[in-house]
Amino acid sequence: MLLIESGQLAGQGWLLNTDVVVIGREIGMCDLVLPERQVSRRHAKIERTPGGFVLTDLNSKNGTFLNGKLVKRPELLQDGDQIEIALCVKIAFVGSDATAPLYTPGSKATRDAMRGIRINKDSHCVYVAEQEIEPPLSPQQYRLLELLMEANGGLVLRQDIVDRVWMGESAYGVTEQAIDALVRRLRERIAEYDPDHEYIITVRGHGLRFQNRHR
Repeated sequence: MLLIESGQLAGQGWLLNTDVVVIGREIGMCDLVLPERQVSRRHAKIERTPGGFVLTDLNSKNGTFLNGKLVKRPELLQDGDQIEIALCVKIAFVGSDATAPLYTPGSKATRDAMRGIRINKDSHCVYVAEQEIEPPLSPQQYRLLELLMEANGGLVLRQDIVDRVWMGESAYGVTEQAIDALVRRLRERIAEYDPDHEYIITVRGHGLRFQNRHR
C-alpha cells in the first residue's frame, strides 16, 4: 500500500492491487494521479515482481527520490520506505505484512484508501472507490465526467458542456433541462458506488465543477 503524506492528496491511501501502478499528473495516462504542477505527466511507476515491488522513474523532469536519494535505476521497495515525487509529494510504502492487520477487506481504513474517481481514457472505463461502474456510463455521461475531471476543480461553463457532450451540429437547441437531466443521472450513477461524497458541484448561474475525494 502507498500512503500519501504530503501534497494535495495528503491522507489518501492507494492499494497496490495491480501489477503496475503509474504515478503522474495526467488523468487517463496514470493510475495514481497527483495534481501538483511539479509532477510530470508520467512520472514514475511501481511494478510487482517475483522479488517484491520495484520503483522506477519514468524520465521525469524533477526526479523521483527514495529515502532522500535520486532514483536512477529500478529500486526494490522495503516496508517503511519513503518515496518523494518531484520533492513535493511524500509517499510511504507499507509492505503487505505490515498492512495485513490494519487493512482488512471491508474495514474503514481500506474503504478510505480506495476513495475517489478515476477514469481510463483508452477504454472509457470509470472507477469509483476502485469499483468499475457497470454497466458503463453512456457516451454523454462519460464525456461530461471527463470534461469535469480535466478542469481539475475549475469551473466548467454550461456552454462548454454543450460543446463537449453534444458536439457539433447535434448541440443545436440543447435545453437547460437536458443538461440538468444529464447531470442528475451522472450523479445517480456515481452515488451507486459512493453515496457519501458530492463529486459534482453546481455553481448556480454559471456551471459545474468537479470535487474528487482527496482526504
